[in-house]
Amino acid sequence: MTVFRLKQLASNSFHAAADAMHWNYDRAELIADGVIHAVGICFGLVAATVLIVLASVYATPLDIVVSSIYVAGLLAMFGLSATYNLWPVSRAKWLLRRFDHSAIYMLIAATYTPFIMEVKGSLLAIALLIGVWCAAIGGIVLKLRYPGRFDRLSVGLYLVMGWSGLMLYDSVVKALPAMAIGFVIAGGILYSLGVVFHTWQRLRFQNAIWHGFVLCGAACHYTAVLDIVLK
Repeated sequence: MTVFRLKQLASNSFHAAADAMHWNYDRAELIADGVIHAVGICFGLVAATVLIVLASVYATPLDIVVSSIYVAGLLAMFGLSATYNLWPVSRAKWLLRRFDHSAIYMLIAATYTPFIMEVKGSLLAIALLIGVWCAAIGGIVLKLRYPGRFDRLSVGLYLVMGWSGLMLYDSVVKALPAMAIGFVIAGGILYSLGVVFHTWQRLRFQNAIWHGFVLCGAACHYTAVLDIVLK
């Protein structure tokens, strides 16, 4: 098995973590992960184009702005994930790791935006949207400032942010089409199940499986956003 290890890169400019980061994947695992990311990039580019075009035709100017925010988060996550995971082991890979993990926060907040904006006249909805974006900004700062540290805390924050929308369940049920709600829930479940494989590092193809769940979860949420635009 070809084994790659990305060891700790200690320097003041990179704020290296106390523990070494390991990158232990054989050739087959790397190829599988590469295929998943290639599908994700293609899906993201096509889906983003379709959504913006349809929003321009069928939706309001506000919906176009909201859809653009969502698309920006989606493409940032897919693009940075592919760049980080497929980049050769090097100092640059350690830097890319920060942006990859930060993009997850951005995607969560960006995904919430179109759904919460459908809940009209709710102070709780506005407060939740502000809270989600503040948590995302805080998480991004944490990842950029302290790379390699607080990783378990970050995973917990991802899940808390992702499921915090349950506080608006009654309002969301009234505001969103039934199909959109179904895809939102399905996407959340897929993301959450994927975390199991993200942490199961001894499992072969663990990284590719995790990214497969992310791709499927993103596809579900995209379908829900598309349903809102076309309703």
